[in-house]
Amino acid sequence: MATTTPTQLPWTTDEDANRLLAEDPNALLIGFALDQQVPVPKAFSGPYVLKQRLGHLDPARIAVTPPEQLDAVFRERPAIHRFPGAMAERVQALCRFLAERYDGDGSRVWREAATGTELTARIGELPGFGDMKVRSLTATLIKQFGVKPDGWEAVLPGHPTLGDVTTPAELEEYQAAKREYKRQVRDAQQRKG
Repeated sequence: MATTTPTQLPWTTDEDANRLLAEDPNALLIGFALDQQVPVPKAFSGPYVLKQRLGHLDPARIAVTPPEQLDAVFRERPAIHRFPGAMAERVQALCRFLAERYDGDGSRVWREAATGTELTARIGELPGFGDMKVRSLTATLIKQFGVKPDGWEAVLPGHPTLGDVTTPAELEEYQAAKREYKRQVRDAQQRKG
């Protein structure tokens, strides 16, 4: 399966952070893990800040970092996330999974997927990746990285995702659409319940 690599993903205000997301599959996955209850730029600048503080984003090394040490790295000011303790645990669980399952190479999650269904299943196995993250990462991989295993069309979301964001202006539009989508999901759940 032929893929492409964008030069950057313009999801933060820092060009170095944006380049890291495009170049390092583990950074991309960590960014998605952090994309919860904070603005997109804060979540996706997290991998760059983490790399600066640790000196690497090696999943095997992060997996065996003493939890209290990783927690301190996340809490260092400015904190990497609004919930630094919980996110340190989540990133460590993700890195442990990547180290054990994929030998620390996050790109294997998608490079080795033979079908679109397998792609979404593999992403869904990642710790901390719920349905919305699975769909958003799937769209990003298909639209921005050219990851198109057999049947990819069937798993491509029909709503706006980060996969549609290629400029800062599109990021603003995406964030507004995401808020609206979440509101619609909440409303639908309230009507059912």
